[in-house]
Amino acid sequence: MDFLLPHIESLIFTAEEPIRLSEISACLEEIFGSSFPESELLAIIEQLKTRYQEEQFAFEIAEINEGYRFLTKPVYHRTVGVYLKQTTKKRLSQAALETLSIIAYKQPISKSDVERIRGVNCDYAMQKLLEKELVTITGRSDGPGRPLLYGTSEKFMDYFGLKSLRDLPQPKDFKEPDSEIGEQAPIEEDVN
Repeated sequence: MDFLLPHIESLIFTAEEPIRLSEISACLEEIFGSSFPESELLAIIEQLKTRYQEEQFAFEIAEINEGYRFLTKPVYHRTVGVYLKQTTKKRLSQAALETLSIIAYKQPISKSDVERIRGVNCDYAMQKLLEKELVTITGRSDGPGRPLLYGTSEKFMDYFGLKSLRDLPQPKDFKEPDSEIGEQAPIEEDVN
């Protein structure tokens, strides 16, 4: 089955989105006119993943959103980040990031619910997230007026390198700063 290795490697390299095992299998079946056991395909993918873990490669095969994709190794993220910062003209605003995080954790959610949580209008932020395809319309609520419901997109998962929504950081992952300057002021209560 080693003859399949370069075929699978080329599929992972060529795919614009993370390519799923079922897509790899379907393509190979059409090319060779024969189906291949899933366990053998997974073994080949593991072999490729091991190959690209070697130091000589700046990229690796990562499992993202139930598929496989070539990604830059974490040690080179700063280099790539500087390059992207230099070449990317528009970034998400703080309001858009806040809106996106609410949608990611509360999806499916209506715009009015997002606005209630943020405490401000989020029309512009929502529009930008839809334009960047980080958010999609997932349906309509059964509530009054049947408002649109929003959720994160495949592009969101890919952009943030998440296998699934379960990989989002949990509140317990956010810790208080280890060192703070000064002391916290004591809480004073008025006793009458």
